[in-house]
Amino acid sequence: MAAAARPVHAIPFASSSTSLLLSSSRALPPAIRSSGLASPSPASSMRRQLLLGVGAPAVAALAASAPPALLQDAASTLLTTAGAYALVRAFDALTERRLIEQNLSRKIVHVLSGVLFMSSWPLFSNSTEARFFAAIVPLLNCIRLLIYGLRLYTDEALVKSVTREGKPEELLRGPLFYVIVLLVSVLVFWRESPIGIVSLSMMSGGDGFADIVGRRYGSLKLPFNKKKSWIGSFSMFISGFLLSALMLFYFSGLGYFRVSWGLGIGKLALVAFAATVVECIPVTDVVDDNISVPLATMLVAFLLFGYSSH
Repeated sequence: MAAAARPVHAIPFASSSTSLLLSSSRALPPAIRSSGLASPSPASSMRRQLLLGVGAPAVAALAASAPPALLQDAASTLLTTAGAYALVRAFDALTERRLIEQNLSRKIVHVLSGVLFMSSWPLFSNSTEARFFAAIVPLLNCIRLLIYGLRLYTDEALVKSVTREGKPEELLRGPLFYVIVLLVSVLVFWRESPIGIVSLSMMSGGDGFADIVGRRYGSLKLPFNKKKSWIGSFSMFISGFLLSALMLFYFSGLGYFRVSWGLGIGKLALVAFAATVVECIPVTDVVDDNISVPLATMLVAFLLFGYSSH
């Protein structure tokens, strides 16, 4: 009857120090050993393994049993989050060392953040939960901007690299609206619809290049908005149109939706024109460009493309 305690003694991955504890049933009185009480339940055995520091095999077994899609989405989330953080930190350092001026740094981050985030979407699996994993990236950025914008914590380098005047409260306007649009686009449209892709392309690439080019060469201002220039608006239309076409080609080539390019190019030009007109309107004191441009793009793209594409 003493053989009832042998399974506990025979655990193959118990170390010499822990095996004494796990096999201590041999020291029990014969009456208890014969009653079968010395054989622990699987749950209590697992708890003992974790408490004694031998739970690594159990954790590895748990990871091995996880669905491949879950592991792929988790890894993609970590990779994309690290990339987004590294991008901002890189331009933080460049701005802090005065290797790049603050406004240029802010707009380059503005352009690259949206483009790189969209480009990472194919890294995620085809599961229905994939979009929620991808949404973690802008959600974390939302939380980060709220923390620094409300002055709960300070990060002077971050503030200088993504704001116009270097004030923390500015993080609660344009930058926060930007990541909220990223969050909405990934949750509502994801990879199956050109609407979110085009709206993000116009917001990041179109609006971003409009500011970069307009600040340097925009001496000829629009008659109805002296804060905007003809060359800046033209740059927004061209860069937004080209980036939208590139991203549509990227996602349609991967099979997420189909684009009829004969009609699609004309529709895309109309979307880019509508977004450019909205960006020109002198209402930035009321509605931020990071809200008005993507919303206008979403509306026109929905009317022209539909939710999917054709």
